[in-house]
Amino acid sequence: MTTPFPFTAVVGQDDLRLALLLNAVSPSVGGVLVRGEKGTAKSTAVRALTSLLPEVAVVPGCRFSCAPLSPDPGCPDGPHEGGGGGASRPARMVELPVGASEDRLVGALDIERALAEGVKAFEPGLLAAAHRGILYVDEVNLLHDHLVDLLLDAAAMGASYVEREGVSVRHAARFLLVGTMNPEEGELRPQLLDRFGLTVEVSASREPDERVEVVRRRLAYDDDPAAFAARWADEEAAVRQRIVAARELLPSVRLGDGALRQIAATCAAFEVDGMRADIVMARTATALAAWAGRTDVLAEDVRQAALLALPHRRRRNPFDAPGLDEDKLDRTLEEFSGDDAPDNDPDPDGDGDGPGGGGGGGQPEPDEGPAGDGAGARPEEAEGAPAPGGGGEQSPVRAAEPFRTKVLSVPGIGEGAAGRRSRARTEHGRTTGAHRPRGALTKLHLAATVQAAAPHQRARGRSGRGLVVRRDDLRQAAREGREGNLVLFVVDASGSMAARQRMSAVKGAVLSLLLDAYQRRDKVGLVTFRGSAADVALPPTSSVDAAAARLESLPTGGRTPLAAGLLKAHDVLRVERLRDPARRALVVVVTDGRATGGPEPVALASRAARLFAAEGVASVVVDCESGPVRLGLAGRLAGELGGTAVTLDELRADSIAGLVKDVQRRAA
Repeated sequence: MTTPFPFTAVVGQDDLRLALLLNAVSPSVGGVLVRGEKGTAKSTAVRALTSLLPEVAVVPGCRFSCAPLSPDPGCPDGPHEGGGGGASRPARMVELPVGASEDRLVGALDIERALAEGVKAFEPGLLAAAHRGILYVDEVNLLHDHLVDLLLDAAAMGASYVEREGVSVRHAARFLLVGTMNPEEGELRPQLLDRFGLTVEVSASREPDERVEVVRRRLAYDDDPAAFAARWADEEAAVRQRIVAARELLPSVRLGDGALRQIAATCAAFEVDGMRADIVMARTATALAAWAGRTDVLAEDVRQAALLALPHRRRRNPFDAPGLDEDKLDRTLEEFSGDDAPDNDPDPDGDGDGPGGGGGGGQPEPDEGPAGDGAGARPEEAEGAPAPGGGGEQSPVRAAEPFRTKVLSVPGIGEGAAGRRSRARTEHGRTTGAHRPRGALTKLHLAATVQAAAPHQRARGRSGRGLVVRRDDLRQAAREGREGNLVLFVVDASGSMAARQRMSAVKGAVLSLLLDAYQRRDKVGLVTFRGSAADVALPPTSSVDAAAARLESLPTGGRTPLAAGLLKAHDVLRVERLRDPARRALVVVVTDGRATGGPEPVALASRAARLFAAEGVASVVVDCESGPVRLGLAGRLAGELGGTAVTLDELRADSIAGLVKDVQRRAA
């Protein structure tokens, strides 16, 4: 068995270690989500925590880890006699792979034996193994939606249910949920995000001495894990004893009315949804007091609890910056301080230094460009006329506020990753038919199975009321749901689009579509064209945060190399088909349709557009042409792409519902 890296040997990452330890003291805190860049000891710290947890008393032979003093009355391995002797084993950490199947997570029921013999032959899954331990999900933001739904159900009810056509098994599933993720790879669904009690942001230290110590300890561990762990044994034992002492002290900790008022006022001030934040903050503040060896919750406990429990709950959309305004937090705590919640306000340590006061969650800065910032609105910024400064580059234009859009979907039925955009054959959704199972049976179609078995009952010697079912009779349910797509934005940033008001509206529209892509679990990419070339501003990714950031800093001006933009987008799709062939693409071209860059720009753009039509790529052109005289170039481009066009105004309107039908009609 591999010797784990010692928890106390992790360098820095104080917030991460504290959040994990608080959950070890009080599992009711609700777990922790660790967000940060790769290579920051996220997984190392989580795995190291397991060796610090106290041992668990279990009923001998029970596969569901029932406690001897209070066994689960509905345990599939039961019934167990309460109050009997038990055995102790180390606490478990169960890892849930991102690509796990539903049966691997919740367990599998032998359908054939259940139908033919009426026997509940159940093989426990990862939720059963994690009961009274840790369930760890690395890259939790990449977890498939149907697994997320199962996790939510188990976390809410403390139990897991496995049902197959009326035959069901239930078992207890109470676990500490710990997830790690890199925000660059996409965000979590809000429902799952709220289920994590605490969240911490981690990043690599920029201090040379600290980085040297990280490398030194890692090399020493790799050379001889056992010897390295032995050097940290005393520190590990001290932390283990402190966890046990804090657990024993926890029931005696007093959460006074003053502290409760501070908690309620803080949650109200930051406008968090629901009441879960208040409850998590109360449990966290109590655990902090127990960890410090106190029986009273102080203002400093409430403050630290807010910093751990609220940042991920105050976000309104994926483009909001995470974090809390600490000045606002301090003002709220001071205003509602009471006699039984002393105002032990720690030294702010730098509040007010630098812009924003270190709050991280304040209002966006006003649009303060240089003196020549308004040049983008001048009449001479027509197509092909470069802006002053040599390259036609202007100060970035802020986007208008995003708005809600209707669904743009890819026609036909796909088989891509689960999502919420286009129709697809999936493991979940409405039943549309049945077929023989290819591999393990996961979703039984009962009527089709009975229909297949019925004609053979006499030949199989059936007697009595039971139905004789064989493997060949089983039918898998064919289901139709929704898939996520690759939404590739091709954005015109040339001089013909550079008027500040219009470019602001364009960015606002793309941000709206990005928000829609986030909600529908799509991958997104961004290609821009201006001057003499096109650039891949963002390769296809699941992170709409990154796409929004690139869009905000997008420079404008210069000629309009429309053909270059389309060809670059075509190349991006070609590479993505090799990486992810099942994921279908939707190309959204944001332009006024003008083409001025390079020789024969109009003819070249037309030929590039026809490449998409020939390959059947679904496409939409967002027409940004404005003014009293309209040339209709964007509509012509949409026809050559084999797609359809919609204006910026129509992007908000109900008429966009007809757009999807138009795309499907053209593809038929």
